[in-house]
Amino acid sequence: MSRMTAAHLKAGIIFGDNNTEEYVYLPASEIGMEDPLCVIETPQGRQDITMKQALRYVLKLSLKPVRHPRLGSSSL
Repeated sequence: MSRMTAAHLKAGIIFGDNNTEEYVYLPASEIGMEDPLCVIETPQGRQDITMKQALRYVLKLSLKPVRHPRLGSSSL
């Protein structure tokens, strides 16, 4: 599951929960980087996290592909 989730993140798919307003995604500027930094957005703000941390958040919080209020369905 985490390999598929990592591939989806690298393809620009945004994972999140519209009810809690929590989102995890890979910004377009990080695509192709050796060690890309993802972003986690919550109502409290945004924070850069590693891909490993992003995968943990997606799996732990059961985040699904969603439509982000500003970015749409893709971060690309």
